[in-house]
Amino acid sequence: MTMRAFAIAIIAALALCACAIEPPKPWEKGNLAKPEMQFDYDRLDTKTQQHIYTSKEGATGGYGVGGGGCGCN
Repeated sequence: MTMRAFAIAIIAALALCACAIEPPKPWEKGNLAKPEMQFDYDRLDTKTQQHIYTSKEGATGGYGVGGGGCGCN
């Protein structure tokens, strides 16, 4: 029984530690805004990949571009 109570106490302590994470401070947000921290680090490559995808699919992508896959939009 004491082993079970110990396990529950450890799980509760870990759950409380997870709730203690604070959002980044205003002076820390500058590091998050750097280009190397973005999902699409190379914007030209990302735009090219989106164009290739929409052209191959023959339909509009979810990127706000109208037209078909022929490239005549």
